Amino acid sequence: MKSQTSHALSSLFASYDIRIRDPLWKDIHLSAAFKEIYLCPCVQKLGRIKQLGPTFHIYPGAVHTRLDHSLGVYHISHLILVSLLKKAIANGTETPITEEGMRTFLCAALLHDIGHFPFAHSLKELPLKSHESIASDLIQGDLQLKNAIGKAGCKPSAVADIIDTDRPCTDTEVLLYRSLLSGTLDPDKLDYLNRDAFFCGVPYGNQDVPYITDNLLLQNGCPALPVQSAGSVEHILFSKYLMYQNVYWHKLTRSATAMIKKAVIGALDDSVLSAEKLYILDDEQFFSLPEKISYAPFVLFSQVRDNNFLACRYEESFDASRKLDRDALSLMGRKTVEKRIYENLKQTGNYSALQEFEIIVDIPEPVSFETDLPLVQENGTCIPFGDYDTLFSADIGKVFTKSLRKTRIFTPSYVGKEAVREALEF
Repeated sequence: MKSQTSHALSSLFASYDIRIRDPLWKDIHLSAAFKEIYLCPCVQKLGRIKQLGPTFHIYPGAVHTRLDHSLGVYHISHLILVSLLKKAIANGTETPITEEGMRTFLCAALLHDIGHFPFAHSLKELPLKSHESIASDLIQGDLQLKNAIGKAGCKPSAVADIIDTDRPCTDTEVLLYRSLLSGTLDPDKLDYLNRDAFFCGVPYGNQDVPYITDNLLLQNGCPALPVQSAGSVEHILFSKYLMYQNVYWHKLTRSATAMIKKAVIGALDDSVLSAEKLYILDDEQFFSLPEKISYAPFVLFSQVRDNNFLACRYEESFDASRKLDRDALSLMGRKTVEKRIYENLKQTGNYSALQEFEIIVDIPEPVSFETDLPLVQENGTCIPFGDYDTLFSADIGKVFTKSLRKTRIFTPSYVGKEAVREALEF
């Protein structure tokens, strides 16, 4: 009689005979039941949301979508399960992985982004529901999707529990899948770093995914790596740094993101747009808002669409002790600072055409380069990665963050840099 682990491994290959061709991972295999999930309209909508939003204006190849990425996360999740189960069989041990749990994890991997907003991360800082929470609502509330998940042998509530970590959960198998889907070596990061680098045409994000998935272990119910594989963690963290430096937080990407954010914040504050209407939009619908709603700051949408970004007229490393940075750290404080800069510029008499919404202060959210991923030593004991590797210690991680995080002020190109610095003296 087959063990639970052997049976789970066999089921990973049974009926997964529908192939989807992917430029990054080549063949991605779905079962008929998972193909039904994939074809649900709320999943297909992800094919109309660019993974990197405005980045294609800087790297023209970066037009890949959230749907591409979701398939990639599903694929890597499949590789992880196969590796963990093969190791358990080779070692004569059992895992907490059940056949139903495994299907549920793969379903969560495929659906982890279905609640994502349009235009990548432009709306990330706004006071909106998290995309994980929206995904949870869709999984349990969209009838077609809910039925498809049930036909695949999964409980919608369990899929939602894996994706939305704010949901209370005590199920140890679900908690294992949460740790696999969200962490240093998670399939989300392994796909987006490789995929974003591939489509941008840059080398920085490339990871050795087969090596990582082949070496991944379960230690006390959590993902871990043997200590000799620590270099793969360093590679991921350094790749993340380089991708933030050259792609995600590129100066022009930050300008486009800040412009969209400025327009949407104003529209929400002035009650010309509701958060609920944003949740259901794809990129095309999002950029058609100015055609449906007459609102002056929406001209920023058209400028971003036409690759006509506001110019950076001030840039300094973020410093919480500096008054500008401290005052502009919150969305409310930022609006106050922007208004003061605008008023000071207008008082000079040189900028009569300047609009208040054309002054934008941008401060990226903090990003971490630390991890507590366990490394398994030869004697079987574990050591946190941060204790083993001094290159990515907490102190060095802060240096990485500081070098990336910039306070910037964007204005129309006719506004001079010196004029902006003078306008900051309030």
